[in-house]
Amino acid sequence: MTDLEERLRGNSYPGRGIVAGLTADGRYAATAYFIMGRSVNSRNRVFVKEGEGIRTQAFDPSKMQDPSLIIYAPVRVLGHDTIVTNGDQTDTVFDGLSEGKSFEEALRSRTFEPDAPNYTPRISALLHTEGGRFSYQLSILKSDCGDPASCLRYLFRADDPLPGKARFLSTYSGDGTPLPSFQGEPHAVTLDDGITDSIDVFTQRIWDALNEDNRVSLFTRFISAADGKYESRIVNKNI
Repeated sequence: MTDLEERLRGNSYPGRGIVAGLTADGRYAATAYFIMGRSVNSRNRVFVKEGEGIRTQAFDPSKMQDPSLIIYAPVRVLGHDTIVTNGDQTDTVFDGLSEGKSFEEALRSRTFEPDAPNYTPRISALLHTEGGRFSYQLSILKSDCGDPASCLRYLFRADDPLPGKARFLSTYSGDGTPLPSFQGEPHAVTLDDGITDSIDVFTQRIWDALNEDNRVSLFTRFISAADGKYESRIVNKNI
């Protein structure tokens, strides 16, 4: 995981990020989702369990300002599908899949976030485990070089990903004003033997690599490719 850790340590503010891939032993679909914050409002959050997924929640309700873009369900499960996103498009994908739409079709009704001048990209993942096989898709919806007149839609799909291989996608390529959007295709990263059978090691290594001042919460999950059973972890800076 050195390459993933180096990317995270080299970027003080990737914003929100998703990792999806297969552990080195080929037994588990692995995913991670983290949030970071610069403002008091963004930092005033924790992840809490909700059903088979999670939801963001105000750590101190008295300090909550605008909840519209920071309170949502980042993770939901529908049958063999695990949905991971950085906003309320989790619900859009869940509803779309329930209606028989594809991941891409479900996201056609959404664009980037309306938070000018950043126009934060909406990043999403769909992990599918069934019959001992695993595939995943990643999506990013972003403005065209900061111009809200156009939405660029990118879809990345990996069928039968190789053991020890994963992809990483974040909202921002770095800190700045306005915040620069992620560029290029999802970064190829390695899930090395050091995390095999150890979601705790996977979780701790990602958390330690995130900027200590800006990190807020982290969710991780290992899903058995054989039977779909899963194990999850949550780390909150505010506890």
